[in-house]
Amino acid sequence: MRKILDTTYRGHNAPISHRFKVFLHGRPEAPHDAAIKREMRRRAAVEPLIGHIKIEHRMECNYLARTQGDAINAILAAAGYNFRLLLTWLRLLLRILLETFFDIVRPLHA
Repeated sequence: MRKILDTTYRGHNAPISHRFKVFLHGRPEAPHDAAIKREMRRRAAVEPLIGHIKIEHRMECNYLARTQGDAINAILAAAGYNFRLLLTWLRLLLRILLETFFDIVRPLHA
C-alpha cells in the first residue's frame, strides 16, 4: 500500500503490519512511476478544494471529541459544501426560469 502525502509529513506510529510506502509530493526522491505521478497530480488538484472547505466550513478548529468527532466534523463540512453547491445551482435555475417567464410575459403586454 502506498500513500501520497504533503512534504510536511513526518512519520507515523503504525504497527509493522499496517506500514505503507510513503511518497512525499514535491520531493526530489519522488519515484518516476507513471501511476504514482498520476496520483500526485490528482492530489495536487484536490488540495485547493480541501483548503477552501477548511476555511469556509469552519474546519480549522474541531470542537467535537475523539476520532468520532473528527469524522463527524468532516462529514458535516462535506454536507455544508454540497449544500452550498446545491443552493448555487438552484439560484441559477430560478434565475433562468424567471428570465424565461418574464421574456414570455413582456411581449403580451407590450
